[in-house]
Amino acid sequence: MFTGKLLKTYIVLLLAVICIMAMLIYFKPVPVRDYPEIRREGVLRIVTEYGQAGYYVADGSQIEGFQYALCREIARQADMEVLMYLEMNLEKSFYGLSTNQYDIIARNIPVTGELKEKYLFLEPVVLNRQVLVQRTAAAGGTEPLRNQLNLAHKTLHVPENSPALLRLNNLQKEIGDTIFVVEDPLYSSEQLCIMVAKGDIDFAVCDRQIAQLSKKQFAELDIDTDISFTQLQSWAVRKDAAVLADSLNRWLQNIRDSGAYDRIYRQHYSR
Repeated sequence: MFTGKLLKTYIVLLLAVICIMAMLIYFKPVPVRDYPEIRREGVLRIVTEYGQAGYYVADGSQIEGFQYALCREIARQADMEVLMYLEMNLEKSFYGLSTNQYDIIARNIPVTGELKEKYLFLEPVVLNRQVLVQRTAAAGGTEPLRNQLNLAHKTLHVPENSPALLRLNNLQKEIGDTIFVVEDPLYSSEQLCIMVAKGDIDFAVCDRQIAQLSKKQFAELDIDTDISFTQLQSWAVRKDAAVLADSLNRWLQNIRDSGAYDRIYRQHYSR
């Protein structure tokens, strides 16, 4: 009887040790990776989205994009190699940031109180707002919506994990009715704008800058209905990367002071 009890005790202790080892393997703390660690490695890892606002291939070989151009200037300021990663899903980008896969999310992210609790945001990169993308009366046969109250029971398309989701959730509360929001797992904001222009979907929501670029390609788009007020949009780094954040703010200010920022902005958003 004593031997049986002792054996059970050993089994329980063994299982406890196995559980602890598993937790150490799968839940081990992520090491700090701030500017000193990045400088020692000599590589700055930046993730952005594919498209004109981020990074894209033009004319079959030329790499362009607003964020890509800014990152090239950052590489010169930092005197470090920059590795660019592409990820359309913002939630996955935040996960990669938290696990040290990336050092910076270079996207126009609306700065919210909820996100500021988890991440550090740089000084605003752009001032932006969300707009409703729909067809003009000539292209769609109906008058474009101008009153946000008329969005009740309409279906709006956004990319999966779009920063616009928080605003749309709040908008439903403001109008006191349901707005059907479809998160598309495959297409970017630019691609959704094309789908609106072609009549595949009726409504999309995206940043005004992206909508303006799409409008220049597709005259049948109407982008004159605002969904949000002007928002501060910026890049994000980890909470424990305060020195990196300070360095990036200083480099971005140098880029502004040199006139390079205005040149890059005009090149990508004023065409």
